[in-house]
Amino acid sequence: MAEKKEFIKNKEKVTFIDLFAGAGGISEGFLQAYTDTKYFDFMLASDINANCELTHRVRYNMQLGLDTEFICQDITDSSFIGNLLEKVGGKHIDVVTGGPSCQSFSLSGRRKKFDKRDDLFYHYLEVIKVLRPKYFVMENVKGILTKDGGRIKEQILKEIRSIIDSGKVNRLTNFVENYYKDKDQFQYSTIIAKINMETSLENQSREYWNMEFFNQLENLFKSITSGIEYKISKTNADINTVRHGIRMLRERAFRAKLRNYIMALKAKADIDNDLYGDSINAFIAEISDAGILEKMSVALEGMAALSSEQEASVAMLQKALRLYVFSMDEVLECIAADTKGTSAAEEFKQVLGQIRLYNIDGPQVLLSSDYGVPQNRERVVFIGCRSDQPVINSVPATLDPADKVTVYEAIWDLDNIGNGETVTSYKSATILPQYKELLRKRTDTGNLSKVGKLYSEWQKEGHLAHRFTFDMAPIYLKGMEDLNNPLSWQHFELNNHQTSSQNEKVRRRLKIIAEHGEYNEETKKALSDAGCSSDKRNYVVLNPEGQSPTVVTMPDDFIHYAAHRAMTVREMARLQSFDDSFVFQGKRQTGGDKRKEEIPQFTLVGNAVPPLMARAIGNVILKNIK
Repeated sequence: MAEKKEFIKNKEKVTFIDLFAGAGGISEGFLQAYTDTKYFDFMLASDINANCELTHRVRYNMQLGLDTEFICQDITDSSFIGNLLEKVGGKHIDVVTGGPSCQSFSLSGRRKKFDKRDDLFYHYLEVIKVLRPKYFVMENVKGILTKDGGRIKEQILKEIRSIIDSGKVNRLTNFVENYYKDKDQFQYSTIIAKINMETSLENQSREYWNMEFFNQLENLFKSITSGIEYKISKTNADINTVRHGIRMLRERAFRAKLRNYIMALKAKADIDNDLYGDSINAFIAEISDAGILEKMSVALEGMAALSSEQEASVAMLQKALRLYVFSMDEVLECIAADTKGTSAAEEFKQVLGQIRLYNIDGPQVLLSSDYGVPQNRERVVFIGCRSDQPVINSVPATLDPADKVTVYEAIWDLDNIGNGETVTSYKSATILPQYKELLRKRTDTGNLSKVGKLYSEWQKEGHLAHRFTFDMAPIYLKGMEDLNNPLSWQHFELNNHQTSSQNEKVRRRLKIIAEHGEYNEETKKALSDAGCSSDKRNYVVLNPEGQSPTVVTMPDDFIHYAAHRAMTVREMARLQSFDDSFVFQGKRQTGGDKRKEEIPQFTLVGNAVPPLMARAIGNVILKNIK
């Protein structure tokens, strides 16, 4: 497969990388996106799972012939950014996309306390600080907007606004020096150290300024306790709490590593809703910045009686401790508060306008069916815009509400498969007369068109024919070990179209649920009367005349509207807007804990961003990017 010369002629490349790439929904959509003058050049993807890598390598390296790199590594690893920079090889990255794993944000399941995934957006933004792309896109589930009363959303926005242009930090530090140095040497020193901790791109530099910050705190604490009797100073619990708290705060990197190890152990042992969870969560809370500071705050109040003459110094120490845990955005708010009403306020306002690297109005909630996807899937996107680029605050719908693609349009032609069967070639399917009017001609983006094709025909042809010449048929591989062994490659006309072999009881159960139309109390009684009750909490009968609910990772959650069976991977992929040339590699399905590690095909499909929605995001960026 090769890129068409006539497509790339007179068009400018816009480079992008896709982090937390999963199956490649964003990557696929961005490769489909283009304008008359620009198109996306796919440089690199990353994910922690080997089957994600296999799916990417087969699709983008083998099928499309791209030289896209892949990093199969945890983004929280200390060597990740170094490996990323090595793979990028000094090339500028215009756009970074990614969806930090969002299961703990989702409203559809229990939210685990101290879930490792809650921290992933911090690591994502660390990549942004280093690469300084013109735009970045961070997507997530809608539940992130309400998690912890909206505090997670606000924290993400604060962290984005905290990204300072490293080339202009000196403008901020010069202002801080001019304003604070002659007024308060301690405050000046701690603010300067904090700014450098937050803006330095190298770990060694960050560690240096971390040490400088705590040297200032320890010196101040020594002056506070210098007038207290030695024996009391060494034995008093409040004094020791503050003294030891400073030392623990200083070891932030060590505590972060310990926290990650414990959370990894929790995930590995699946610790949740058991007698271990509360005590382990309590320990993690104890060693967090907030946990340490809470005890130090109580201790400092207790010290007031011991060193009343040092009351002002104790207040200074408390202020510095709060400063340590502030985001850069909060540090800037403190400086603004200090300068308010002074002649320096206007000057600081000008400095702020110069040093912030990214602008963002707020998160946007996108509905996938607005972009030609036959699914009502809501996703939240944060689009960060570098200060020299136009702000993007909306991704306009590409379809009118009345023109949305229906479930029937998406999968009608795949209803040619029996129980426990694998179909590897297209077969004729009967058009159900009551839904015939739903089969409408469209463009490849889903818009109605008299000279277009059916949605199902676009899915067979693919959404990349405008850009690539398809000279290699899609292939399926069972595992990474088959990547370099052509003899094990399986060539099929139609891939991922297989049904589970279900016994008579299960088939009768699904038929009863489908005939009732929903899984309610009345349906459950009918199942009980028929002797085929289920312990499953949810079944959804797909509505052929509307859009599907959010595609999930469990195949038997959805029931086919006519065949009264669970869905195939290919049908789920159609509902996500992946075309049929995109093959999901590896195992079709795994059970229990193996699904977390092996990431089977159903999970790849269910966790993906719908490509047509990603295409709309990509097109908005291409239209705005300078």
